[in-house]
Amino acid sequence: MAYNRPTQDSILEKKLGLTALTALVLSSMLGAGVFSLPQNMAAVASPAALLIGWAITGVGIVMLAMAMLLLTRIKPELDGGIFSYARAGFGEVMGFCSAWGYWLCAVIANVSYLVIVFSAFSFFTDTPDRVIFGDGNTWQSMIGASVLLWLVHWLVLRGVQTAAGINLLATLGKLVPLAVFVVLAIAAFNLDKFRLDFTGIELGQPVWQQVKQTMLITLWVFIGVEGAVVVSSRASNKRDVGRATMLAVLAALVVYLLVTMLSLGIIPRAELAEMRNPSMGGLMALLLGGGGHVLIAVGLLISVCGAYLSWTIMAAEVPFIAAQQGAFPRSLSKQNARQAPAASLWLTNGSVQICLILIALTHADYNTLLTIASEMILVPYLLVGLYLWKVAAGKPKVLFVAAGATIYGLWLLYASGPMHLLMSVVLYAPGLLLFLFARRGGRGTSPLHIAEKALMVLLIVAAVPAVWMLLR
Repeated sequence: MAYNRPTQDSILEKKLGLTALTALVLSSMLGAGVFSLPQNMAAVASPAALLIGWAITGVGIVMLAMAMLLLTRIKPELDGGIFSYARAGFGEVMGFCSAWGYWLCAVIANVSYLVIVFSAFSFFTDTPDRVIFGDGNTWQSMIGASVLLWLVHWLVLRGVQTAAGINLLATLGKLVPLAVFVVLAIAAFNLDKFRLDFTGIELGQPVWQQVKQTMLITLWVFIGVEGAVVVSSRASNKRDVGRATMLAVLAALVVYLLVTMLSLGIIPRAELAEMRNPSMGGLMALLLGGGGHVLIAVGLLISVCGAYLSWTIMAAEVPFIAAQQGAFPRSLSKQNARQAPAASLWLTNGSVQICLILIALTHADYNTLLTIASEMILVPYLLVGLYLWKVAAGKPKVLFVAAGATIYGLWLLYASGPMHLLMSVVLYAPGLLLFLFARRGGRGTSPLHIAEKALMVLLIVAAVPAVWMLLR
């Protein structure tokens, strides 16, 4: 078997504690999204719809986090998080689809972070007559993003523990501008502005439709909730994995609620919807003067770099774990002398680099990447709830959490709409070629069942009309 395993002593030296795990999860969630959240939400929903949408998301994401917490205790032997749960519960093909979907989400999320970093730089460099970084999709942005990409690559190669320590400092750094914004927004909050067009008559859509349109945005800002579960094999105490997940989710939920609702009390929804992202910068300029933009831009840079570091760790971990279990090629299970998943990291960051070149050529923006990344995580999240349901063993409290997580997963699939589902089919189908390559010559850990083979054929066949409909 041609992959390296560290000794038990070296593993113990590299374990992550509760603080580092919590920072990993919180940093991966509190990335670029929170700074663009005011405009993103105001553009699609009224205050009434946002209150309903956040209530649904709050309950759903807490149920998902609790499902992960329970699974770390019911199945502590399953390292690798959502991939391992899908594989153990539903077979090799579903396990691969979960890993593939999650990995694609992580790659696209990393690209979006690099795009938004250089979009933030444009506040300092661009003028109406001279565009350098623009929306983070110019060739200058691509060069800068590539430098940052390979700098973080080198950092993670020095060891996950080193990267997690730096991430903890970045997490603390990003909370400062967010705290300043919340305090100033509370002082400036105007109830009359908040209640203006409370149900969104100007949007021309019923409240329930507005709620549906918030779902991928609210999901996007919570992607990363599984961070501690993904790196559970590197936790010093498995019970810390669930604790870190819950602590980070509750903290992020409070931040998101305050940022969204307080923003609607500073300026009316219609005006907020027209602001340039990161919209929190424009709001801070109103609250604090010219220095507000600078504070938020600096906070965004620290925040996104921290989130990018977290996601680089998680993105490399999934192919590494999947390769150990035969779903990805075995060559991706190699580690370097510092126990960093080197081969998987090279694949991941090489893919990010290709995407950055495509972004510079196509000029795709942050919101496009947000949609694609959010869509690819839907199936992996749904399978977490379904697997907990399968192993609940008739325990009422566990079944309640499993039902809540499963219903939330199904709601997200419904709310995302048919076109986004077609997009996910198109992206899942090519991954099956990698799966077949990994299993060539009987290298899989177990043979495929007829139902699994039928699922593979169905995905490949469905990809053809899906591509045709998307092109139309």
